[in-house]
Amino acid sequence: MTQRSLARGGRRGTTELRSRKRDSDFRAAFNAARLAMAIVDRDGRVVSANDALGALLGAPPEALVSTSVTDLPSLGLDGNAVRRVLDGGGPRYPVAPRAGGGTAPPAGTAPPAGTTREPVPVSCTRRLKNPDGHTLWAEISLMPTAHDGETLLSVADVSEERDLRDRLRHLQMHDPVTRLPNRTLFFERLATALSDTATGRVGICYLDLDGFKAVNDTMGHRVGDELLDAVGRRLIQCAEDGGQRHLAARLGGDEFAVLVDGSTGTEQLTALADATLKALQQPFDLGGQRLTVSASIGVVEREAEGTDPTELMQAADTTLYWAKADGKARWTLFDPERNAHRMTRQALSSALRGAVERGEFVLDYQPIVGFDDDRFVGVEALVRWQHPQFGKLGPNRFIGLAEENGAIVPLGRWVLEESCRQARSWMLGHPGPPVYVSVNVAVRQVWDSDLVADVRSVLERTGLPSGLLQLELTESAVMGSAGRPLQALQALSEMGVRIAIDDFGTGYSNLAYLSRLPVRLLKLDGSFVRGFRAARHPNPADETIVTALVRLAHQLGMTVTAECVENAAQADRLRRIGCDTGQGWHYAKPMPAHCIAALLR
Repeated sequence: MTQRSLARGGRRGTTELRSRKRDSDFRAAFNAARLAMAIVDRDGRVVSANDALGALLGAPPEALVSTSVTDLPSLGLDGNAVRRVLDGGGPRYPVAPRAGGGTAPPAGTAPPAGTTREPVPVSCTRRLKNPDGHTLWAEISLMPTAHDGETLLSVADVSEERDLRDRLRHLQMHDPVTRLPNRTLFFERLATALSDTATGRVGICYLDLDGFKAVNDTMGHRVGDELLDAVGRRLIQCAEDGGQRHLAARLGGDEFAVLVDGSTGTEQLTALADATLKALQQPFDLGGQRLTVSASIGVVEREAEGTDPTELMQAADTTLYWAKADGKARWTLFDPERNAHRMTRQALSSALRGAVERGEFVLDYQPIVGFDDDRFVGVEALVRWQHPQFGKLGPNRFIGLAEENGAIVPLGRWVLEESCRQARSWMLGHPGPPVYVSVNVAVRQVWDSDLVADVRSVLERTGLPSGLLQLELTESAVMGSAGRPLQALQALSEMGVRIAIDDFGTGYSNLAYLSRLPVRLLKLDGSFVRGFRAARHPNPADETIVTALVRLAHQLGMTVTAECVENAAQADRLRRIGCDTGQGWHYAKPMPAHCIAALLR
């Protein structure tokens, strides 16, 4: 034996000694580990188990040897999943590089000889029961090793982590003041209910407290929080009444909701809302103080199929708003027709400003006729909206909305300019006495814009004489006016513009104030004129009132126009009373500008 051979043999012995030591160290660490583990052979049988696994399963580690891993008590591993790990489940790859290099075959080709599957681990979490009856959450893993096809089974106790995660989720999903489910959890449960409900229907009672802000402001947030907590407890009682347990939640502030999963109909929801109102109206004793509150509740109940959680809550929020608008301390049931009207209002309101810019408005004109000679003396400009979706809309559909959102200012400017431009065109195109144009002005136009400057600018651009422009303001807008509105009226009157009070007799009727206003004309509201249709007046008192108003106006140097004149009998009676002019279907309906031109011819 050569010296080289002796050296080679010595190195081999040293390597074997080191290998045996590593195995010994591994075995010692394996047995001493607190993590429950076992080595499983390629047939799925336990080769060795450590003490921690034996303690977990209530059996000596030696007794577990040769047991199939799928038969280990309590673990309940799926045989198919275990077999996939033992057989490998990933793409094939060469066991070792070949001479001259080598790569894995393209996907979809047959695996070459001498290849195997890349090991794929399996992991699951489940609740286990110890032999002593104690339960725990365990994470069970099967991980292939690089040692002769063996697999490592590990069972880790994750109960503390699981409990901590559950506690954190509870804190995230519950309100800290009332300990009720919060908005996040409510919407999660609502989505679940809509996807799987026993009756195919769901319902919501959405409520908030009336006047809760006053409690916070006068008694402090501590009392306010105590009140919310007390409300939450009563709400739970109502939600659990009758043997059913519905989800009660605090959505934020003083807003609460009860979700009825598996609703039996609107009767169930309205009964729940009624019981909730009665429960909350009982006094609350908080810190030596007795408080009485009420609530407004919006009730929505519908089929789950095809219903979106956000859409359902929007309906509930709308219905809650109705309950408050209807007087508070009540419940209101969702009404599709009422909601459609609201949606239409919203659609019209949002489109108003753009409609002015897009030129969607048009003007009709209704003739004003003198009672003495039936002479055509003026027209009233009436704005219409040619809506691309809803068709031609009268002013009653959008003027109120325009006043609410401020669109009345640009719309009013357009009406003023278009009316004056058209009146100037009639004046130039037709001989004879010119007709004046009467334009309605909203009080917000006086406050939110410089009406005097707007009128002066329009008259200069169109060339219309100021005496042919009449501005109509409602009685309630001018009666009692002071400051800016009164100054504007006086400046317009000094400019030569005619000022008229529209719908006179329906507002404040502060007659003594008329003498201090620069008003030249009163327009009697149509409600006074309708009683003049028959030959014999049904209520002589109405005729007496109209007669007195006409005489008063004449004594103050004003003229009177009667609206809604629909037949000859009305016209005759109004003429005898002393009215100066009239307008209505007896003379003509509102018409486009070219029809007015034909009348003038």
